[in-house]
Amino acid sequence: MSTLTSESHNPTKGVAEDSMRRSTDARPFGGVERRRTPGADISVESSNEVTVFHELGKALTSSLQLDQVLRTIMEKINEVLRPDTWSLLLMDQDKNELYFQIATGKGAESLKDVRIKVGQGLAGWVAQTGEAVVVRDTAKDSRFFGQVDAKTKMETRSIVAVPVRFRDQCLGVIELINSIGPEGFSARDLALLEALADYAAIAIENARHVQRIHELTITDDCTSLYNARHLNFMLDTEIYRSHRYAFEFSLIFIDLDHFKSVNDTHGHLMGSKLLAEIGQAIKDKCRLIDLAFRYGGDEFVVLLPQTSKENALGVARRLHKLIREAVWLKDTGINAHVTASVGVAAYPSDSRTKAELLHLADEAMYLVKNTTRDSVAASGVGLLAQDK
Repeated sequence: MSTLTSESHNPTKGVAEDSMRRSTDARPFGGVERRRTPGADISVESSNEVTVFHELGKALTSSLQLDQVLRTIMEKINEVLRPDTWSLLLMDQDKNELYFQIATGKGAESLKDVRIKVGQGLAGWVAQTGEAVVVRDTAKDSRFFGQVDAKTKMETRSIVAVPVRFRDQCLGVIELINSIGPEGFSARDLALLEALADYAAIAIENARHVQRIHELTITDDCTSLYNARHLNFMLDTEIYRSHRYAFEFSLIFIDLDHFKSVNDTHGHLMGSKLLAEIGQAIKDKCRLIDLAFRYGGDEFVVLLPQTSKENALGVARRLHKLIREAVWLKDTGINAHVTASVGVAAYPSDSRTKAELLHLADEAMYLVKNTTRDSVAASGVGLLAQDK
């Protein structure tokens, strides 16, 4: 068994073009770049490896739960390569950082909040360059990042790390800690680890597609708020939760007054832009636990968990004032002014059923719309006095 040794690398060096061309012509997984160590025999000869790949194939096709599939992959790495500890770091694309998705060992819990910049430490170097690395002695490698050891109170003597890549994008890094024994870490071991990293890439990409499809089914295209279908689902969930824990929650219905005149005067594209602006403004005023929906046409709904009717009326007044006093479509030069009719209903004081709550909040909103417009009403209360 040949032993791999660490080589001197420039940490600031980008992904080398020739390293990206190391792929074999045969690519069994669409989009996954086959980064194989030169000279390594990647044929699966042992029955143990055949079993590993068979079980991973079943995991990929039988579950869309990302965490479950990734854990299966990492457990197989543990069985075959037997490191002291191992971890899977995933990429936060927005922040260009790695975070610990799965980790083992005594200090694993302390890694939840640890973030590693791309280019920082060995994991960051692998994410930056897209190349695997084998370091037999971390004390002799200037790329080693000691913050993780400081957090876990463990000693990292050796590291094997491989990138998890899909096409040209780094999705994460798999790290094996203290995995190099007296016989070293062979080219065959590294080839197997890279193959397992490809399975992880497929699982992550599959999960992203599923998540995107799910988002499309519950999101309104125009405003990017949740849609009416998702409102019905969340109401069922909130009624169950509130009944179980004796919580209150409230619904706010918002209907824009004379919205048709905006479409008639400025066109439907400007009307859609106005809906998107107002929808985003409503969402920005919500707490993290609140949910905003486009109910249809020019109607919006806000679901306020753990909120009494009295407190919901305060929120309704603020949203009504926001819509009334803001200047909309400023970047187009239209400078539109809009008012809204707003209705409020609450669980359990007004009703304990989804259909009745929706009806009562809608009814309160129509009480405003059919009388004064530009105001707020509550189920069982009627029109509220106008703010002065």
